Amino acid sequence: MSTLAAGAGTAGSSGGSRGGFGPSALATPANALTLARFLATPVFIIIVAARGPCWPAVAVGLPLVATDILDGWIARRMGTTRSGAFLDPLADKILVIGSLLVLVDKHEQWWLPVALIALRELGISIMRSQLGRRGISVPATGLAKLKTLAQDCAVGFSVLPLLAPRHLVVARTFLWVAVVLSLWTGGQYVMAYRRSRVTPEPAS
Repeated sequence: MSTLAAGAGTAGSSGGSRGGFGPSALATPANALTLARFLATPVFIIIVAARGPCWPAVAVGLPLVATDILDGWIARRMGTTRSGAFLDPLADKILVIGSLLVLVDKHEQWWLPVALIALRELGISIMRSQLGRRGISVPATGLAKLKTLAQDCAVGFSVLPLLAPRHLVVARTFLWVAVVLSLWTGGQYVMAYRRSRVTPEPAS
């Protein structure tokens, strides 16, 4: 089954069945949580850059992960939207890539797996933007959600003071798991994208 979905059809049926928001809605509770994640991400990155593994980073990072889970749950309950399908994964990417780049600079993580993840995320973001202009959303697959979880664990264990300085084996293991899942799911998205280019565009 293709991982691509027409935004109007998929989001509309979800929103309509639960009496929630339509596919073109912007001002939704889920998007509000995503916006809060956008605003809190620089705070987390600045703390990690300034102090490395520390409890303030954990205190800011845990709500970031919690809001990611919560906004997805709210969106499924109240109706998914095209804006949410684009903004939510973008917020995840900014948080993960920004954090990993800082951790590389502080010699907490190796540059190669971070570069592989960053290139994958950049490519998928470009693809999502192109499909969004055609009214097609790209819902996250189960493996993609596991990928995000592995990335979050890699960042989380890297900033957790209780494991420093012996946390690196755990954090780097999660990071390489994230690399494998990133490349695998990235390949799935690319194949689905290619199939979408030879099928008629959904009616707007």
